[in-house]
Amino acid sequence: MADEGSSSSFVATFDKLICEEDSGTDENPLYSSQDKQQVSMSMQRHGSSQNPYRLLTVILAVMAVILLAINIGLGVYYNQLTGGQQTIKDIHSEVAKLQAGYNAAIQDKIDAKKQLDRELGEQKRLQWELEHHTKRSKDYENQIHRIEDEISELKSLIPLLSMGCRHCQPGWMFLHLRCYYFPFYDLPRQRRWKEARQFCQKLGGDLAVIDTPEKTVSITELIKSHHDPERSIYQGAYWIGLSDVDQETIWKWPDGRILTESYWNDGEPNNDNDEDCGATYPRNNPFKAWNDAPCNMHMKWICEMEPHDIS
Repeated sequence: MADEGSSSSFVATFDKLICEEDSGTDENPLYSSQDKQQVSMSMQRHGSSQNPYRLLTVILAVMAVILLAINIGLGVYYNQLTGGQQTIKDIHSEVAKLQAGYNAAIQDKIDAKKQLDRELGEQKRLQWELEHHTKRSKDYENQIHRIEDEISELKSLIPLLSMGCRHCQPGWMFLHLRCYYFPFYDLPRQRRWKEARQFCQKLGGDLAVIDTPEKTVSITELIKSHHDPERSIYQGAYWIGLSDVDQETIWKWPDGRILTESYWNDGEPNNDNDEDCGATYPRNNPFKAWNDAPCNMHMKWICEMEPHDIS
């Protein structure tokens, strides 16, 4: 900007000198035309010698304009740069806000996940508790049904017991005009077939003879009603008075009669492992209630004897 002012002052001074020379020439009558011609030629040479200064002045002026434009551009650029920095600051501020919001959202998600896990854990616990109470309820229902069945069974046995009191010894049951002894409950020890028969004989009877469909149905239902369904049917087996000890495959009753009406299970008797004695089991089908078994096995047993008086 200072260079531009100096150039303008120089041009103004130069123009003033030219004007003064021109005015001095016009006012001085002492100069002849020849002198004027010489002066004119001298002025032309002087003017031609001043042309480089004018060119320099123009160049300087152009340079000044360029510098001014550069200054203006730099100022604009600086303003833009300053505004850009503010924009960057604003962006950083927004990013910081977004980051804070994101962190808060992540924390909320973590808290929600923890809460969900707690709720799921509580739901699982309640489900387990419900399953437990449901199972207990079913167990209670099964117990109620079992007790009701036992009550019905005991009611059905009342006439038999009353008849047994008239015709049978205490602890025996009157059934199909015969007296039967059933050790339904577990004894201190069970007995082998021979020992069970000796027990019955000491009481005046013998091992039971099941030789009619009515007997096998009644006795099977009776021992089945006293059998725990959660235990194996082999734990509810009873010796009866049937064996082929004297002659293999020839099954006889204690009184020597040969077996004619039988109620063997499918595939029985198979004489597996010297199975020479017969037993009845609490099966659903009373016509498949029998198995042969080794005579030295320990089982419960059924005794049978004549009633006292049936008249």
